Amino acid sequence: MSAQDTQSLSPSPPKGIGPMQRREMWLAYLMLAPTFAIILMIVAGPLLANFWISVKPVQLADLRPPTVLVNERLRGSPEAAGDAATLEYRLRNSSQEEEIRNVVLKDEIPSGFTVTQLPAPCVLDGSALTCTIGTVEPKWRERLKIEGTVSETFLAANRPERQSTPVVSGEANNVLTNFDFTFENFSRIFNAEEFWSVLRVTFYYTIFGTGGALVLGLFAAQLLNTTFKGRGFLRGLFLFPYVSPVIAVAFTWVVLFDPFSGTVNAILTKMGVVSDPINFFGQRAIEYSIFGIQMEFPLALTTVIAFEAWRYFPLSFLFILARMQSINTDMFEAAEMDGATPLQQFWYLSLPQLMGILSVLFLLRFIWTFNKFDDIFLLTGGNAGTRTLTVDVYEQGFALSNLGAGAAVAVVVFVVLVTFATIFIRFSPKEEGL
Repeated sequence: MSAQDTQSLSPSPPKGIGPMQRREMWLAYLMLAPTFAIILMIVAGPLLANFWISVKPVQLADLRPPTVLVNERLRGSPEAAGDAATLEYRLRNSSQEEEIRNVVLKDEIPSGFTVTQLPAPCVLDGSALTCTIGTVEPKWRERLKIEGTVSETFLAANRPERQSTPVVSGEANNVLTNFDFTFENFSRIFNAEEFWSVLRVTFYYTIFGTGGALVLGLFAAQLLNTTFKGRGFLRGLFLFPYVSPVIAVAFTWVVLFDPFSGTVNAILTKMGVVSDPINFFGQRAIEYSIFGIQMEFPLALTTVIAFEAWRYFPLSFLFILARMQSINTDMFEAAEMDGATPLQQFWYLSLPQLMGILSVLFLLRFIWTFNKFDDIFLLTGGNAGTRTLTVDVYEQGFALSNLGAGAAVAVVVFVVLVTFATIFIRFSPKEEGL
């Protein structure tokens, strides 16, 4: 029998997915469906809501839909049965810009209160009061007074006018739920003079903060990768900036660099390095000259970047050190026997092995730093040239009460990060051998 005949008689592997595997696959999907749904709601829900708000002229006051507010009071001081009293309803439109249609007030007349006069829009069915008000304009206010007399039952009760709660119904346009969309928010932020400056500051802060954290982490990992007495204590000490509460370390830095009572300025002044104290977190820039060319050094932003690198280098340190300890030491011994210097061993042996973890750390730190808000807000409040896009989101949404513009800036942050992550993952360097 020929080899071709033998191959034709041998059973071929099944193609595709069999019925049993298909049923198991759908069963697995069905069991995981609740988990997928929860993750989708947690992740996609706020993201979609942010996109929705970004194309609407939403102000902070629009979070509460327009409604008619009502307050019921008893006017007069009845002391005996038959005395006159007045039930007064104070109503107002909560919106300053939107009208409310088909407004109807419903309430129950208290026991022992006999109505003698009703205002025009109100009717009484037994003890049920209905006032058909209709359409009310923005900023509308009105008082409805119901005249009557009281009985002993009314006088004996405690706050009888509060026995029932008045209910007001109506229809109004809600900017959050309607389908009117606009790109006014994006037009406003892109045409603003400070937006491109804020974007440039954000990239400057993110790139140098991320790079500084990686360089410090790489240096610390290289330093503590060797064996010496007290290495475990130093490794734990290096984690202090990362595990400490951000408000505590930020306050410490502000006190240390204070221009009036800070330790750093006191040392620099005593050593004669500077003649006057430096406001590290409050001075936008320092002018200097190189070959007759006047230039500016962004002092406050650089100080914030130094804080960012110092605070977050321990994360890079941990990952890089773990990767270093997994590298085979045989090639370092061979390189040392061949006469390679420590710098050559690091550059040609260690660094190529660390490119994978460095790429991942750079991507993660870039995303986290780009989204950073608390560090800058605690140190400078976004002043002195340190305003980033995340601070701008806060300023637009809460300081200026323009949630739509704040959401539009947040969408810009999302688009920038998704674009960067896609390009970086596509072209990021890999470790040798991967």
